[in-house]
Amino acid sequence: MLYDALVAESRRNDSLDVVRSAALARTRWLVDLLERQRTEFRESMGPEYRRFEAAGAVTRTEIEERLAACADEEGRAAVLCLMLAACLDGASLWQYDTEIGSLVSRVRGWTPDEVAVMLLRATEYHMDHWFADSLRLVLNAAEQLDTDGRRAAMPWLRHAHTEVMDTTVDARSRTLLTQRLRALLASVDQAHIPEGLIPAGARWAFPLSDRARTSPTPELAAFIRHLASLSSPRPSQKWRRTCLELTDAASARDLVADVLRALAEDAPPGSSESGAHTGRLHADHHYHYHYLVHPNDGDLARGVVWAATLTGGPAVVRHLEALALRTGGPGTGMMEDLKLAGAAINALAESGDPASLESLWRLRSRIKHRALRKQLDTALVTAAGKQGITAEQLIERSVPDHGLAPGGSLERELGGHRVRVAIEDATTVRLTFTHPDGTTSRTAPAAVKDGFPDELQQLKALAKEVRGTLSGERARVEALMSAGREWPYDEWCRFYRDHPVTGVLVRGLIWEFRDAEGAEGAEGTDAEGADAEWRAVAPTAEPPGRPERVRLWHPIRASPDDIRAWRERLVTERLRQPFKQAFREIYLLTPAEEETGVYSNRFAAHIVHYRQLYALFKERGWQANFLGRYDGGYDGEARAEFGDGEWRVCFHHEPAAGDDGGGYAPEHAATDQVRFERRDGRRWREVPLAEVPRLVFSEAMRDVDLFVGVTSIAADPDWTDRGEDRYAGYWRTATFGALTASAEVRREALERILPRLKIADRCTLDGRFLTVRGDLRTYRIHLGSANILMEPDDSYLCIVPARGRGDGKVFLPFEDERLSLILSKAFLLAADMKITDRTVLRQIKRDA
Repeated sequence: MLYDALVAESRRNDSLDVVRSAALARTRWLVDLLERQRTEFRESMGPEYRRFEAAGAVTRTEIEERLAACADEEGRAAVLCLMLAACLDGASLWQYDTEIGSLVSRVRGWTPDEVAVMLLRATEYHMDHWFADSLRLVLNAAEQLDTDGRRAAMPWLRHAHTEVMDTTVDARSRTLLTQRLRALLASVDQAHIPEGLIPAGARWAFPLSDRARTSPTPELAAFIRHLASLSSPRPSQKWRRTCLELTDAASARDLVADVLRALAEDAPPGSSESGAHTGRLHADHHYHYHYLVHPNDGDLARGVVWAATLTGGPAVVRHLEALALRTGGPGTGMMEDLKLAGAAINALAESGDPASLESLWRLRSRIKHRALRKQLDTALVTAAGKQGITAEQLIERSVPDHGLAPGGSLERELGGHRVRVAIEDATTVRLTFTHPDGTTSRTAPAAVKDGFPDELQQLKALAKEVRGTLSGERARVEALMSAGREWPYDEWCRFYRDHPVTGVLVRGLIWEFRDAEGAEGAEGTDAEGADAEWRAVAPTAEPPGRPERVRLWHPIRASPDDIRAWRERLVTERLRQPFKQAFREIYLLTPAEEETGVYSNRFAAHIVHYRQLYALFKERGWQANFLGRYDGGYDGEARAEFGDGEWRVCFHHEPAAGDDGGGYAPEHAATDQVRFERRDGRRWREVPLAEVPRLVFSEAMRDVDLFVGVTSIAADPDWTDRGEDRYAGYWRTATFGALTASAEVRREALERILPRLKIADRCTLDGRFLTVRGDLRTYRIHLGSANILMEPDDSYLCIVPARGRGDGKVFLPFEDERLSLILSKAFLLAADMKITDRTVLRQIKRDA
């Protein structure tokens, strides 16, 4: 019988057994109805299911009517009976939350023992969501107790709080339940800090647990409860005011600073053998989650972040930056914690400390997660507003100088040796050592390694940081090519030309200047007239006259003669630019694009290596969904912002026809349309191509050209050796086809470079090809794909390039791997009698 089973199962051999037995005895009628209901349910699974379904409905109605008629005392007993009877058996989940909720909201007179029975029973439920739902109802009854009743129920309230903190329930439910439990406990003992509120064993929480153990006070307990009440990355103004009051009342300013430092710097919990949260895969293997802060303790940690920020302190900004990177950056070896990282980012934005600007800038260059990058953008705007400047001004003013001298270097004396960290060019930061005898090396001498290990490690870390800043600045300054921005001359000098890091890049670029008279004369003129007022100045040169405004030179605004002159000058004077500027490709709207209106097919219908394409998207800062075998994985769309974030370009692509990928993702993709959108408040609005500014259109199409040119199978030199014929038609057409804008620029660069080479008499430019005369044969290297045809029959020559960069013996005015590859092949083939590679020789001599 169910009644006997419940009596036996509910016996715990504790002081509450009498309460459970009395409740079951008083509601014996309810137990009998529940037993009948379960029997009818099992029978409804059989052949006479319709008859038993009808009987079950009658029983259900009878239970509801009897419960509705219960007075307070019998209603409380019925609640205990239903909770004790709730179970998961072989037939079904017998859960009575609807009936219990109705009774708890109606009946009165709860005793501490009845509440204790319900609290204990709720914590016994096996399923986490069931436990949370039941506990929510029980707390409705517990909150009806007076102070003495709550005091009597405290052991079970504490137990329930511990169980909530140790159980995996959704964050919102946990927050609501713990807040209610803490309020009940605090109403009895204001100095009590519930077990589990401060996580045991978490290193970052040691300062809190030490203070709670050695100096427990009501003020400290109220302060910690308040910290743990923060459930969002950004607190309300009321929470902030209360936080400041409670911090001072508990004398806890140093305390939260210590906890923030621990979050930012201390070793995380767990190891390679264990973690904060583990589970078993099978008998001999476990999986481990390495959390800095366990999800159950996230509210407390975020509260600490904001309390430390609100109360200030000399190290707060440094610790907030470290915490954001630790919980949201790549390669940390721990689980991401986006809410905690977001709290640190938001706190940096609102700290008001000038040092926070550099921190936000560094985080923006290192964090790759899309959601956090959006938060960083918002944080930069917030910080800019506090300083009374634009977000763009904030970014350029917050570039760290790392303590470098204006020329981009820093020197330290270590034991008679001079150690120098210096930016040598747009991509190189070196650490060099000058010995007492004046000789230099790139390897640290033993005297420095052994005598100054900490200082050496700091200098190595500094060099790494400078490399990161230099790389980020190079990308940022190049992105200005699409912005069309202007600067006051004094502001440009301070934040660009004279900056120790940015200045290295700036001094290698062409800039345009306009003086006060030119600015006045340009007012009211058209675009071409306004451009004519600007004077371009060579890299490293000082502007003439009295400049007032500055902007970055772009070839799309220059005449063809000016462009040719700048390109000739760079090659003649051997000036290598940080990125391609004078030799930059120009993309203008074509008649076909004017006809299509809102989209361009200029780079459509190319077959590309998909994973290489996706990696290049990430490298260039584009956001793209990943093509694969899932809903939405067939339509690819890569997006990037241009023109200081006012314009967005969308590059569509999809799995190539007939490519099943042989796995989760396709091996090849087919390119499609390019479309443009303009920011409209918080939304984006598609616009016709004719409305897109020339700078934005050209820079966006340049990126798309790069994607196609680098990843197309036409650029794959050994494609034909694979024996694949799926895309043979495309390969033959594209690999030796018409030159793109980037290939045309490559051709123009070669026109200037070839006459200066020792193989000049063996090389000629012929349309789309560089023709190289060897001793064995004559070769034609395509200027787009770098693939080779051999005369007289145009047979294909496959030469797979060696990995790594070229030897740098030929000066190039810009970095271009394809141009370097073409020149390396030209040198090889011009001396084809010296070729020793049998694979290459076999192809050359086959039909010679």
